[in-house]
This record gives sequence, C-alpha cells and structure tokens, in this order.
Amino acid sequence: MEDKEILEKNDTINDTIDINTDENAAGSTHLNQEVAEESELEKLTAELSEQKDKYLRLMAEFDNFRRRTAKERLDLIQTAGKDIVVSLLDVLDDCDRAEKQLKSNADITVQKEGVQLVFNKIRSTLQAKGVKAMESINADFDVEKHEAITEIPAPNKSQRGKVIDEVMKGYYLNDKIIRFAKVVVGK
Repeated sequence: MEDKEILEKNDTINDTIDINTDENAAGSTHLNQEVAEESELEKLTAELSEQKDKYLRLMAEFDNFRRRTAKERLDLIQTAGKDIVVSLLDVLDDCDRAEKQLKSNADITVQKEGVQLVFNKIRSTLQAKGVKAMESINADFDVEKHEAITEIPAPNKSQRGKVIDEVMKGYYLNDKIIRFAKVVVGK
C-alpha cells in the first residue's frame, strides 16, 4: 500500500504545481498576456488619434460652414432689395419724363394725366411685388393694425370705436403688416 500512497501524493503534487518551461506548451497563455495588453494599448492609442483627427476635421468643416453661411447671409442682405429697386427704376424714368413735360408743357390736363400714369405705375409695380394697401376707413379700430393718432367725437353712434379718417395708410407685404395705419378714431 505504500506504493499506492506514494503515487497518489505525486499526483496531487503534480496537480498543484504547474511547471511550464515551454511557452508553446498548453497552459502558457499567461506568458503572452503582457503582449496582448500592449497591442490593446496601441489599438486604443490609434483609436484616440483617429477620433482626434475626426474631431479636428469636423471642427474645421463647421468653421467653414459658419463662414460660408455668414457670407451668404451678408450677400442676401445687401442684394435683398435689388429686385424691387430694379422694378422701381422704370417708375423713376417715368418721373423724369413727367418732370420734363411739366417744364415744357403748360397744359394742366396733360400734366395731370401724365402724373396720374406715373402714380398708377408705381402702385401696380408695388402690388406685383406683394405690397397691398390696408383698408381702414369705417373699419373697427384694431390695435394689431392701427395706430391711433387722436380720438374725435363720432358723428353718430354707429361710428364709435371705428376708424373715421386715415392720416397715413398702412401696408401689407405678402399678408404681413409692414406699416401700421395712422388713424383717427371716433369716440
């Protein structure tokens, strides 16, 4: 029995002591762990530098976008009125012709007719660009559309709180108020 006991002791000793001298032998993975950590560190460093590069490129792209949109906005602001100014140049030419006629022709009816044509042309040009006059007389006074200059006694009870006279017309540009009407209100 002594031989059996010795064999059992040797087996237990071999199980507890793991001596691996060959790195290719099974169970030698702990020898390569440090190398794996190094490659993992290199991988993380490479990822970090890649993310930094992406970040810098994104910031540069955003900066370029911001400059480009600021320039486009400035160009738009500077040329926003170009369309309306070009259309009003025709009216200005008509005004110049009317002024020449006023100096050279003494016939008042012809002069009135010419000036009326210029007025109609400017109204139609502005209307084509979306400008519309506000109808205020005999309408209820509305703080959103009207600016009351003064109040006067209403000629009759039905005109109380209504616009009696219009000192300065109000205008819409594409259904948005661009100038409030200055009005006289009945009280």
